Amino acid sequence: MSGTAKKKSAEGAELVTLPRAEYEALLARIEDAEDAAVVAAAELRERAVGKQRARRDHLSSEMAKRMILGESPVRIWREHRGLKALALAEKAGLPAGYLSEIETGKKPGSLDAMKRIADALEVPLDNLVRTDGTAGKRGR
Repeated sequence: MSGTAKKKSAEGAELVTLPRAEYEALLARIEDAEDAAVVAAAELRERAVGKQRARRDHLSSEMAKRMILGESPVRIWREHRGLKALALAEKAGLPAGYLSEIETGKKPGSLDAMKRIADALEVPLDNLVRTDGTAGKRGR
């Protein structure tokens, strides 16, 4: 590190100053190392439990994009689990029409209903509730 300088703080702690470019390069290396650790952990889990089981709780980039664009998280997770709407409604103990209204954004879904759906889909409730507090499409 060419432009680094060492100093002491008022409390006696050793401080190091360095040029911004070197600081940013260090941050980039840390981020790369963190990314590599996440990938390594995912690969280890896939080897331990099998690729299909390990990826069961991860959406494809296409599904994530659909969610970002405002499509219902309930519908996306239902499709990811390979369930028809009627099968999910039955598994969650809800009327099929109510599930349809949640998926289309006509109704937000009660906390109890959303918990039942989350349990039926085997996902955390947070996966089904959008940051705007709804489970359906935006703007409806």
